[in-house]
Amino acid sequence: MMTHIDLPDTIPVFPLPGALMLPRARLPLHIFEPKYLAMLDDTMKTSHRLIGMVQPMETPGGSGARRLHRVGCAGRLTGFSETEDGRYMITLSGVSRYRIEAEQTGFTPYMRADVCWDGFERDLGPVEEDPDFDRGRFLDLLNRYFSANALSTDWDSLKEAEDELLINSLSMLCPFETEEKQALLEAPCLSTRRKTLSTLIDFSLRGGKAEEILQ
Repeated sequence: MMTHIDLPDTIPVFPLPGALMLPRARLPLHIFEPKYLAMLDDTMKTSHRLIGMVQPMETPGGSGARRLHRVGCAGRLTGFSETEDGRYMITLSGVSRYRIEAEQTGFTPYMRADVCWDGFERDLGPVEEDPDFDRGRFLDLLNRYFSANALSTDWDSLKEAEDELLINSLSMLCPFETEEKQALLEAPCLSTRRKTLSTLIDFSLRGGKAEEILQ
């Protein structure tokens, strides 16, 4: 079994608002900016093929230099196809969360960072379960949320999906704000993520603000 000792100390980092990566989940991405095409080319030459997804912090008024959250999640490049005009459609498979210790600049057109994997050991372990998960009650809440936001899904698949796949997929796909996505990412275990997800959905239905529950 892979351990964090096997993971690199420095990885390329891809800041992308709303693109949440979670361990053991898959994230499809469309790569077209020149600097990220360069990142992808360099990544394919490495043995680990890891790219670190991370959420930019929201800045008041959108001014000032972009800052990044310190916790992100690395995914391994497991699939890609190239379009005729030189763009890539890729798939990242989530490996582990990490904490940014230092940003490296000047060596590549994209950002690279020294990262620490400590504290996220469960990400490399077996699929998580949520023994207190009331699936019926949760799906009822989700149905109301999807109806209110004109969203559709395959309900039969949701009913049959494993706890982790269901909760993590919804955390990644639901149209939450950046700070809400970050709260889901940093949840220490699947049960906490499910509770956070349920709270976000409930507050959305009630017209509440995310910052009211993420303090």
